[in-house]
Order: sequence, then structure tokens, then C-alpha cells
Amino acid sequence: MAARTKARKRALDLLFEAEQRGVDPTDLLRERLAAPVTEAPLSEFTADLVTGVVEHWSQVDELITTYSQGWTLQRMPAVDRAILRLGAYEVLFSRDVPEPVAISEWVALATELSTDDSPRFVNGLLARLAEVKPTLA
Repeated sequence: MAARTKARKRALDLLFEAEQRGVDPTDLLRERLAAPVTEAPLSEFTADLVTGVVEHWSQVDELITTYSQGWTLQRMPAVDRAILRLGAYEVLFSRDVPEPVAISEWVALATELSTDDSPRFVNGLLARLAEVKPTLA
């Protein structure tokens, strides 16, 4: 698994865990940076993804809700919420990775970690966000 793919998965793990435990993702990130629970410490890219999602949380959630057509955030599986938040952040705000690459990475994680319908849903929603990105100011 490529380094950035691993970093994305670890960011996903952090957001998912924070939601399940009812803790602030930034606090959990700080905790894991100070005392890693894995052999390899968290990468800067992982930290940037989590921090970026938290900084843009309201806007990301609003856009996911707007373009998810019939699916509320609460109705989505928790892992899909985390994938969509991270994917939306990367597609809309990150300048490090081309949008199609970011979408592909998040779809691959949905394929690996979520329901059979999730990859198609994640792909469609993130592609739609990439499409409307120029109109968002």
C-alpha cells in the first residue's frame, strides 16, 4: 500500500474512532501524535487531512448533505460519513492531489471497508463535488 493511501486510511480511522467515541477529532489527533498506538507514527499527510476536515467541517457537511440526494448524514454508515468528509475535503480544498486521484483513493477505501453500494455512492458524490467546485466561492 502506497504511503499516501496508508495516510488516508489512518485519517479515516481517526475520524471514525472520534465519532464512535464521541470525542473531538483534533483532540484524538493530538493524542495519537503525542503517543502513537502503532509502530509507525502518524504522517504529516494524515494530520493535514484530519485538521483540514475539522477546519472545514460545516461547509463539508453542508455540501455532502446538499449533493447526497435523499441521504442524510445520519442515515449514512459511519464509515461512509468519514470517507465522504475526508474525500470532500481533499477534492474541494487540497491542492496536493488531482481530483480524480483523490476520488479514486476514497472509492478504493469504500470498496475495502464499507458496504457493496458504498463505492458507487462515494464515487458519484465526490465526482459531483468536483464538478460543482468551480461554482463554490
